[in-house]
Amino acid sequence: MSHKFKSFTRKTFKSIGKSITKMVDFFYPPFSKYMSIRLFRYAVTGGSNLVFDWILFFLTFHFLLEKQMLHLGPVTLSSHIATKFVVFPITFITGFLLQKYVTFQASDIKGRVQFVRYISVVLGNLLINYLGLKLLVDVVGITYPSIANIIVTIFTVVFSYISQKKFTFKIAKS
Repeated sequence: MSHKFKSFTRKTFKSIGKSITKMVDFFYPPFSKYMSIRLFRYAVTGGSNLVFDWILFFLTFHFLLEKQMLHLGPVTLSSHIATKFVVFPITFITGFLLQKYVTFQASDIKGRVQFVRYISVVLGNLLINYLGLKLLVDVVGITYPSIANIIVTIFTVVFSYISQKKFTFKIAKS
Protein backbone atom coordinates (compact mmCIF):
# COMPACT_ATOMS: atom_id res chain seq x y z
CA MET A 1 0.00 0.00 0.00
CA SER A 2 1.45 3.38 -0.94
CA HIS A 3 2.23 6.01 1.65
CA LYS A 4 -0.15 8.49 -0.05
CA PHE A 5 -3.02 6.02 0.08
CA LYS A 6 -2.39 5.23 3.77
CA SER A 7 -2.23 8.93 4.57
CA PHE A 8 -5.42 9.64 2.63
CA THR A 9 -7.23 6.74 4.31
CA ARG A 10 -6.10 7.79 7.79
CA LYS A 11 -7.18 11.40 7.21
CA THR A 12 -10.54 10.25 5.84
CA PHE A 13 -11.22 8.00 8.85
CA LYS A 14 -10.17 10.76 11.26
CA SER A 15 -12.50 13.21 9.53
CA ILE A 16 -15.44 10.81 9.56
CA GLY A 17 -14.60 9.96 13.20
CA LYS A 18 -14.69 13.64 14.17
CA SER A 19 -18.08 14.07 12.50
CA ILE A 20 -19.51 11.03 14.26
CA THR A 21 -17.98 12.18 17.56
CA LYS A 22 -19.66 15.60 17.25
CA MET A 23 -22.98 13.92 16.54
CA VAL A 24 -22.65 11.52 19.50
CA ASP A 25 -21.39 14.25 21.86
CA PHE A 26 -24.41 16.40 21.01
CA PHE A 27 -26.60 13.89 22.90
CA TYR A 28 -24.23 13.53 25.87
CA PRO A 29 -25.32 16.38 28.23
CA PRO A 30 -28.35 14.60 29.76
CA PHE A 31 -26.14 11.57 30.50
CA SER A 32 -23.12 13.49 31.84
CA LYS A 33 -24.21 13.01 35.46
CA TYR A 34 -24.30 9.25 35.05
CA MET A 35 -21.29 8.33 32.89
CA SER A 36 -18.05 9.58 31.41
CA ILE A 37 -17.94 10.83 27.84
CA ARG A 38 -15.84 7.80 26.87
CA LEU A 39 -18.38 5.35 28.31
CA PHE A 40 -21.17 7.25 26.56
CA ARG A 41 -19.32 7.15 23.23
CA TYR A 42 -18.64 3.45 23.73
CA ALA A 43 -22.31 2.81 24.49
CA VAL A 44 -23.50 4.71 21.42
CA THR A 45 -20.92 3.44 18.91
CA GLY A 46 -20.80 -0.06 20.34
CA GLY A 47 -24.59 -0.13 20.57
CA SER A 48 -24.92 1.02 16.98
CA ASN A 49 -22.47 -1.62 15.80
CA LEU A 50 -24.29 -4.20 17.91
CA VAL A 51 -27.67 -3.37 16.36
CA PHE A 52 -25.97 -3.48 12.95
CA ASP A 53 -24.68 -6.97 13.89
CA TRP A 54 -28.14 -8.13 14.98
CA ILE A 55 -29.72 -6.89 11.76
CA LEU A 56 -27.02 -8.53 9.63
CA PHE A 57 -27.36 -11.75 11.68
CA PHE A 58 -31.12 -11.82 11.14
CA LEU A 59 -30.89 -11.04 7.41
CA THR A 60 -28.07 -13.51 6.80
CA PHE A 61 -29.72 -16.30 8.82
CA HIS A 62 -33.16 -15.91 7.22
CA PHE A 63 -32.42 -14.72 3.69
CA LEU A 64 -28.82 -15.50 2.71
CA LEU A 65 -28.46 -18.92 4.36
CA GLU A 66 -32.23 -19.49 4.51
CA LYS A 67 -31.84 -21.27 7.88
CA GLN A 68 -29.87 -24.03 6.15
CA MET A 69 -26.68 -25.78 7.25
CA LEU A 70 -23.57 -24.56 5.44
CA HIS A 71 -21.56 -27.40 3.90
CA LEU A 72 -17.88 -26.58 3.46
CA GLY A 73 -16.41 -29.84 2.18
CA PRO A 74 -15.51 -31.98 5.19
CA VAL A 75 -17.06 -29.49 7.66
CA THR A 76 -20.71 -28.58 8.04
CA LEU A 77 -21.70 -25.54 10.09
CA SER A 78 -25.13 -25.16 11.61
CA SER A 79 -26.98 -22.19 10.20
CA HIS A 80 -26.68 -20.02 13.32
CA ILE A 81 -22.91 -20.63 13.62
CA ALA A 82 -22.37 -20.10 9.88
CA THR A 83 -24.31 -16.84 10.14
CA LYS A 84 -21.99 -15.63 12.90
CA PHE A 85 -18.95 -16.34 10.72
CA VAL A 86 -20.46 -14.50 7.74
CA VAL A 87 -21.39 -11.42 9.78
CA PHE A 88 -18.18 -11.30 11.84
CA PRO A 89 -15.75 -9.69 9.34
CA ILE A 90 -18.15 -6.85 8.58
CA THR A 91 -18.91 -5.86 12.16
CA PHE A 92 -15.28 -6.46 13.13
CA ILE A 93 -14.10 -3.72 10.79
CA THR A 94 -16.87 -1.24 11.61
CA GLY A 95 -16.35 -1.88 15.34
CA PHE A 96 -12.60 -1.27 15.19
CA LEU A 97 -12.98 1.94 13.21
CA LEU A 98 -15.65 3.31 15.56
CA GLN A 99 -13.62 2.47 18.67
CA LYS A 100 -10.37 3.86 17.25
CA TYR A 101 -11.73 7.06 15.72
CA VAL A 102 -14.65 7.88 18.04
CA THR A 103 -14.51 6.24 21.47
CA PHE A 104 -10.81 5.91 22.20
CA GLN A 105 -9.29 8.72 20.10
CA ALA A 106 -7.01 9.76 22.97
CA SER A 107 -5.07 6.49 22.89
CA ASP A 108 -1.48 7.03 21.81
CA ILE A 109 -0.83 3.36 21.04
CA LYS A 110 0.16 2.81 17.40
CA GLY A 111 -2.70 1.81 15.10
CA ARG A 112 -1.18 -1.58 14.15
CA VAL A 113 -0.75 -2.47 17.83
CA GLN A 114 -4.34 -1.42 18.51
CA PHE A 115 -5.48 -3.55 15.59
CA VAL A 116 -3.62 -6.66 16.82
CA ARG A 117 -4.94 -6.14 20.34
CA TYR A 118 -8.43 -5.55 18.98
CA ILE A 119 -8.20 -8.83 17.07
CA SER A 120 -7.28 -10.70 20.26
CA VAL A 121 -10.21 -9.19 22.19
CA VAL A 122 -12.61 -9.86 19.33
CA LEU A 123 -11.37 -13.45 19.04
CA GLY A 124 -12.18 -13.82 22.74
CA ASN A 125 -15.64 -12.43 21.98
CA LEU A 126 -16.00 -14.79 19.04
CA LEU A 127 -15.18 -17.73 21.31
CA ILE A 128 -17.72 -16.52 23.88
CA ASN A 129 -20.26 -16.13 21.06
CA TYR A 130 -19.57 -19.59 19.64
CA LEU A 131 -19.74 -21.35 23.00
CA GLY A 132 -22.74 -19.28 24.08
CA LEU A 133 -24.72 -19.98 20.91
CA LYS A 134 -23.85 -23.69 21.05
CA LEU A 135 -24.92 -23.81 24.69
CA LEU A 136 -28.13 -21.80 24.35
CA VAL A 137 -29.35 -23.23 21.03
CA ASP A 138 -28.01 -26.79 21.05
CA VAL A 139 -28.01 -27.62 24.79
CA VAL A 140 -30.57 -25.35 26.46
CA GLY A 141 -32.86 -25.51 23.41
CA ILE A 142 -33.64 -21.87 22.71
CA THR A 143 -35.43 -22.20 19.37
CA TYR A 144 -34.75 -18.67 18.13
CA PRO A 145 -31.01 -18.21 17.45
CA SER A 146 -31.45 -14.44 17.17
CA ILE A 147 -32.69 -14.34 20.80
CA ALA A 148 -29.79 -16.57 21.90
CA ASN A 149 -27.42 -14.20 20.08
CA ILE A 150 -28.80 -11.22 22.03
CA ILE A 151 -28.37 -13.05 25.36
CA VAL A 152 -24.76 -13.96 24.57
CA THR A 153 -24.11 -10.37 23.53
CA ILE A 154 -24.72 -9.13 27.08
CA PHE A 155 -21.69 -11.10 28.25
CA THR A 156 -19.50 -10.02 25.35
CA VAL A 157 -20.31 -6.33 25.82
CA VAL A 158 -18.99 -6.31 29.38
CA PHE A 159 -15.88 -8.29 28.44
CA SER A 160 -15.26 -6.08 25.43
CA TYR A 161 -15.56 -2.70 27.14
CA ILE A 162 -13.18 -3.64 29.95
CA SER A 163 -10.69 -5.19 27.50
CA GLN A 164 -10.79 -2.29 25.03
CA LYS A 165 -10.42 0.33 27.75
CA LYS A 166 -7.66 -1.40 29.73
CA PHE A 167 -5.78 -3.15 26.92
CA THR A 168 -6.49 -2.32 23.27
CA PHE A 169 -6.87 1.45 23.46
CA LYS A 170 -5.22 2.01 26.83
CA ILE A 171 -4.54 5.65 27.55
CA ALA A 172 -1.32 6.49 29.33
CA LYS A 173 -1.85 8.19 32.66
CA SER A 174 -0.62 11.78 32.67
